[in-house]
Amino acid sequence: MKKIISILNIDFLIKQDSFRNWRMIFFISILALVMISSGHSADKKIFLIASLNSKIKALKSQFVENKTKLINLKKETNIIKKLGYKGIRPSSKPPVKIIVQSK
Repeated sequence: MKKIISILNIDFLIKQDSFRNWRMIFFISILALVMISSGHSADKKIFLIASLNSKIKALKSQFVENKTKLINLKKETNIIKKLGYKGIRPSSKPPVKIIVQSK
């Protein structure tokens, strides 16, 4: 019972050899601050990773959308439609093959 009362009266911090106890309390306090700061740093990194993942998903969907548009624009039927008003249409004759003979 006396030990509990002495702890509650904070006798261990007032006595002559209390310097050892203060060092331990200071060390534990520093460790607690380091743990708290590392926890906050980890939380910031988690939020940053989540926001970057959402940006990656948006960019991937934009890439797929643009790739689909490009594929549709490169189709022969679309090219014929777009160039038809200028009078440009596909050739009805096959291309002529040129053979070069070396001497």
